[in-house]
Amino acid sequence: MQGLTSKEAEKRLAEYGPNALPEKPPEPLWRKFLRQFQSPLIYILLFALLVDLSLWLYEGAHGLPLESLAILAILLLNAGLGTLQEKRSEEALRRLKAMAEPLAWVLRDGRFQRLPSREIVPGDVVRLEAGDRIPADGLLLEASGVLVDESVLTGESVPVEKGEGEEVFSGTLLVRGRALLQVTRTGLNSAMGRIAGLLATMEEERTPLERRLEAFGHRVARWVVVLAVALVALGFLVEGFSAKVLLFAVALAVAAVPEGLPAVLTLALALGVERMARRKAVVRRLAAVEALGSVTVIATDKTGTLTENRMEVQGVVGPDPQGALLAMALCNDADLETGAGDPLELGLLRYASRHLDVKRVRQENPRLSERPFDSAWKYMRVTTPRGSFFKGAPEALIPRLALEPGEKASLLEEAEAHAQRGFRVLALAWGEGEREEGLSFLGFALLLDPPRPEVPEAVAKVLKAGIRVVMVTGDHPATALAIARQVGLPVETVATGEEIAELSDEELLEVDVFARVRPEDKLRIVAALQKAGEVVAMTGDGVNDAPALKRADVGVAMGQRGSDVSREVADLILMDDNFATIVAAIEEGRSIYENIQKFIRFLFSTNLSEILVVALGMGLSALLHLRDEAGQLLLPLTAVQILWINLVTDGLPALALALDRNPGVLDRPPRPKESPLLDPPSWRFILVTGSLKALFALAILGLMPRWGSFVGMSSQLEVARTATFHFMTLGQLFFAYAARHTHFMPLPNPYLHGAVVLGILIQLLLGTLAPGVLEAVLVPGWIWGMVLGMALLAWLLAEGVDRLVWRKGVKG
Repeated sequence: MQGLTSKEAEKRLAEYGPNALPEKPPEPLWRKFLRQFQSPLIYILLFALLVDLSLWLYEGAHGLPLESLAILAILLLNAGLGTLQEKRSEEALRRLKAMAEPLAWVLRDGRFQRLPSREIVPGDVVRLEAGDRIPADGLLLEASGVLVDESVLTGESVPVEKGEGEEVFSGTLLVRGRALLQVTRTGLNSAMGRIAGLLATMEEERTPLERRLEAFGHRVARWVVVLAVALVALGFLVEGFSAKVLLFAVALAVAAVPEGLPAVLTLALALGVERMARRKAVVRRLAAVEALGSVTVIATDKTGTLTENRMEVQGVVGPDPQGALLAMALCNDADLETGAGDPLELGLLRYASRHLDVKRVRQENPRLSERPFDSAWKYMRVTTPRGSFFKGAPEALIPRLALEPGEKASLLEEAEAHAQRGFRVLALAWGEGEREEGLSFLGFALLLDPPRPEVPEAVAKVLKAGIRVVMVTGDHPATALAIARQVGLPVETVATGEEIAELSDEELLEVDVFARVRPEDKLRIVAALQKAGEVVAMTGDGVNDAPALKRADVGVAMGQRGSDVSREVADLILMDDNFATIVAAIEEGRSIYENIQKFIRFLFSTNLSEILVVALGMGLSALLHLRDEAGQLLLPLTAVQILWINLVTDGLPALALALDRNPGVLDRPPRPKESPLLDPPSWRFILVTGSLKALFALAILGLMPRWGSFVGMSSQLEVARTATFHFMTLGQLFFAYAARHTHFMPLPNPYLHGAVVLGILIQLLLGTLAPGVLEAVLVPGWIWGMVLGMALLAWLLAEGVDRLVWRKGVKG
């Protein structure tokens, strides 16, 4: 069997199209842009703009309506930034989705190749194993013990047996056996394609963090709107109706309400999971990022995760070495030429091929029937004209041997002794016909799968981070214990699958290594740990692991050896099947959450200072009857200035904080699952630093007019407001640094340096070359120096507050 040639496959791919369901077309950029204005506050601001423009027209349209034009320009810039953030998030998530794309073993150019499912074309031959999602409609060329779950199409939950020549459909699941599939229909023409319309309507779920942040934002919005209404009422009381006061109050509401937080959060999550993907951990659900930061227990598999999954036979011991070699070659589903198959079976084949011609042996001994391996019976049988060959767990096969009880006990002891030396032990046996009792013992195959060299360091890291590691494996308890000790796991208690049933949930919590576990045991282990309040990350690769992966707080599937069904239900896929990658993912998950808290602290600290300056400043102006040159109530900042501060500070610096690297996140215990969005030290930081900055700004606003007459300035009040505006902008930018520091110091962030320097340069250029655009006046250099000095002083004081707040938080 040769399969299609690559050239023919390319031709058919062009003719039939990719083997994929149609995706919803991406939203046009212009629609994304317009959606940035879909906010009640923006609607009110646009209404206020219309009122202002109407008054300008009514009064004769003298000059340009600079305030209205400036507000409009800022709104457009803000919408543009929001659009770019959204586009960047979508692109990152699209790349992530491509990395998690399903793969299949396809016969091309005479050999099986691992190809993306979307490249399968009619005429291809696909190799399927238990746990694989059938990638396209087709006919079974070979079928061995095949059982297919067709519930996705028929709604019938009972799997259906399928034989050679029968049709199977895309999207259905091979729950048992192995098969060769001749593809007949792909993509839209397949059974799954016909229900594509139903699937296209599914919407992506938002993360719990996004929902909590949105609810938090709504609460803040209510209070800010109440404040804005109070300021409008105060302004109207002092001035009568004033479009300027209305614009000012609505601009404050727009700036102070964290409307942009969800967009920044989504981008932070998207960029974070992209960083994870670069470290070989692909996140399938963004909600898992939040859970990763709270993981307290990792329940990890042994083979391939803690070890190299490089199963090499070190030797065969037993009465019939030649018969053992035949069992290795014939009772085996792997293909040595293409590398397709289970690593253990490939290891057996490599060893057998050094002593006999595997291809010839298989041709001379064709399969007549078989019993595929299943964790329920723990062995595999293949019947040939020579009889039946078996391989499996010693405790599963030895009781079936035609030996005396004493001899069986002796063999079990021998297997235990080999396992204690770190070997994975397989029993090999032979029987006449299809009989599965009264078998002849051929020998033990001793396989060695050494620990990955990077795992001991990764284990030490997570233990230091307050995360417990338990091993959950189907291997022999002695082998599991030997590997656990080699990688540095503190092991005191070992339990086997048979013992688990007798243990209570409380006793399960004391076990460090679970060996010879069944799939239902995994589910119970996860449930017991969660019941005790643990946040569990569970690894799995088989079709039977799906329930446990789904139940775990973070289900971790294997990208190389995992079944399709385990990858589908998992939250995280390890592209290299490596335990160290789980640790890297937890580190990134904690770092992402840390960065999210940083920009929330930054935004709320700066927004609080704006609110205090505006509310207290306007109150003082009303009490002291302060008026600007036009004779109107002096506002501490104009609507344009408030929106400009919001644009400059809430844009690039907030995004740059999302790119912080936090090397110390694994030095602290896990964050409690239900911990508040902002912890007490964060609230103290927001209140103290926000008030401090507002105090400096109000001091400038109150004291500058007195200095103005001394230095000979014509408009002291306008100069004071301009100086306050410049201080607020520069001060906000510097405060991004103070917001970064928590329990540990992050690494230098060049993106933040760039964002702050760019913000300062833009402020200096506009403030000196075109101050009118920002409703400011030209001020001399010494005032710029004073403003910069006060901004730096406020920053240094905030850093001092920062140290006190976090030191107190640590002690508390």
